[in-house]
Amino acid sequence: MSGTEKPARRALVTGGSGDLGSAICLRLAAQGWRTIVHANSGIERAEAVVAQIRDAGGAAEAVAFDVADGEAVRTALARLAEAGPIQCVVNNAGIHDDAPMAGMSDAQWRRVIDVTLHGFFHVTQPLLLPMARTRFGRIVSVSSVAAVLGNRGQSNYAAAKAALHGASKSLAREMASRGITVNVVAPGVIEGRMADETFPKEAIKQMVPAGRAGRTDEVAALVGFLCSDEAGYINGQVIGINGGMV
Repeated sequence: MSGTEKPARRALVTGGSGDLGSAICLRLAAQGWRTIVHANSGIERAEAVVAQIRDAGGAAEAVAFDVADGEAVRTALARLAEAGPIQCVVNNAGIHDDAPMAGMSDAQWRRVIDVTLHGFFHVTQPLLLPMARTRFGRIVSVSSVAAVLGNRGQSNYAAAKAALHGASKSLAREMASRGITVNVVAPGVIEGRMADETFPKEAIKQMVPAGRAGRTDEVAALVGFLCSDEAGYINGQVIGINGGMV
């Protein structure tokens, strides 16, 4: 690195080893971010994404922790912070545990909210002051069309994702003066294992005006733009990417 060249900015993508998360990691790395690929467990999948990024000439590393475990997150982030501030975080980690509320267990309700909402806090909060000191930051959380429209059998999931909207709008107001933007993307039906297991192709054609599922690279492109310098005046927004469902 020359004396005038700046070190690469660092981005952390939670749930980065999954279908959508890996597409986001690849996109950010292609934009020049040094990308930290997170997995909950089974770091092998995260390492595979890191290998893809490195093969394409990018810089990446893998990390594993449970975003619902505040102490584990703090320990992992402290270790990552030794290499410098993380200036971008994409909160993509989330789980489904679907059931009609009348038959939903306490454990089903709590675990989905623990991962999606408490995970957002555990990961984002420790990064804010170091990010603010650099006068630049990008925070993007991945929500769902279910948070806007609701969906049968997903009251826990919709509640957790909708909570990200309010938290992000509030955080945007708190951090905007420090050059930090906070936004949400709310995908509809996106290709991948989850959609394939849940929605037959004919059902997708009926549900989605565009007549197809979205692609992970389409969502990743939106996230990548929101993390760019060019998106510096987009703040506190919930942006749908759903083929016209809303």
